[in-house]
Amino acid sequence: MKKYKLGDIATVEISGVDKKITDGEKEIRLCNFVDVYYNWAITIAQHDSFMLATARPNEISKFQLKKGQVALTKDSETRYDIGIPTYIADDFEDVILGYHCALISPNKDILDGRYLNALLHTDYAKKYFACNASGSGQRYALSVEVLNSFPIPIIPLHEQKQIGEIFSALDKKIELNRQINQNLEAMAKQLYDYWFVQFDFPNEDGKPYKSSGGEMVWSEKLKREIPEGWDNCTLEYFLTIKNGRDHKHLAEGLYPVYGSGGEMRRVNENLYRGESVLMPRKGTLNNIMYVDEAFWTVDTMFYSEMKIPHCAKYIFFTIKDIDFTRWDSGTGVPSMTVSTFYTLSMVKPNKNLLKRFDKTLAPIFYKIKQIRVECEELIKQRDQLLPLLMNDQVSVNSDLSLD
Repeated sequence: MKKYKLGDIATVEISGVDKKITDGEKEIRLCNFVDVYYNWAITIAQHDSFMLATARPNEISKFQLKKGQVALTKDSETRYDIGIPTYIADDFEDVILGYHCALISPNKDILDGRYLNALLHTDYAKKYFACNASGSGQRYALSVEVLNSFPIPIIPLHEQKQIGEIFSALDKKIELNRQINQNLEAMAKQLYDYWFVQFDFPNEDGKPYKSSGGEMVWSEKLKREIPEGWDNCTLEYFLTIKNGRDHKHLAEGLYPVYGSGGEMRRVNENLYRGESVLMPRKGTLNNIMYVDEAFWTVDTMFYSEMKIPHCAKYIFFTIKDIDFTRWDSGTGVPSMTVSTFYTLSMVKPNKNLLKRFDKTLAPIFYKIKQIRVECEELIKQRDQLLPLLMNDQVSVNSDLSLD
């Protein structure tokens, strides 16, 4: 099988477009690092979710997203978060690629973008990027030279397109599952708001507490009314925050490894087992996560042990939408400290209500976990399928079925 250097059959550009809104520049939407990192493909359905920013005409011309391109993460705090690609599935008039990412425009006569995206998701590509990344400690990066030198195994273009169709179908199923989980989480968040923001949790008669005339008292600390008998506290009352640790082993395992960008890989050891709320220490500060399994966190992420039973889901929704960037203590890389998290003020419900809330949400969270496991299996099948196709161990029929 013939191989080409990526730079010989595609154009690679490194984006430096930042998230600022600057007077005199054109308003655009920005496809950022996390958008690239978490999506197999970028579609027009995601348009409104991209953040607003501004850019200069030359930036718009160079980094406007067009169907058939591939974007990938170029630098990050760990070497495992770089080289993660996504396929641009539609043309965008006002969406451009943000910094910390690279934009690849294939020569369409030789290289299909969906095939390239699938190839960049394989262990073949991941090993190349991990071995050729520059930097250590604080940040790792892929240079233009390294990206241009990436060896692309080329098969006939019609076969590339057929493979792309198969992976597109798999991705649509994965994306549908993710949307279902987003809806389930939105249901759980709505219930949280009903109970702990509007204070219309079920009273002893099963009626909404506040709307049915439940007694409310003023909390000077929180500057708001709360139900009678409740109190205020800080986050430290509920949990103990622990530091993550880097995991150097690359061997594939059972346990997920989380960083500030999300799940990075799986290893054969775990740092903690059970319910926990994960909070970023460096990097993407607003990525609060709830987990209920054995896991590992790297040093860009804090994990927590609950002091109070049945409170993890309540904590997750209470702090999930806080804008932590306003407390950024870093110089360069966004950072948070344990003491900042500990001093967050919050409502302190009674323990019986926390138990009822936990029990009410348990079936929703169980379904979310089931669907996530199904997604993981589909992703595993997807990652295992491409090498088989490339090595002619399975073939693609004209009707896109597999032999």
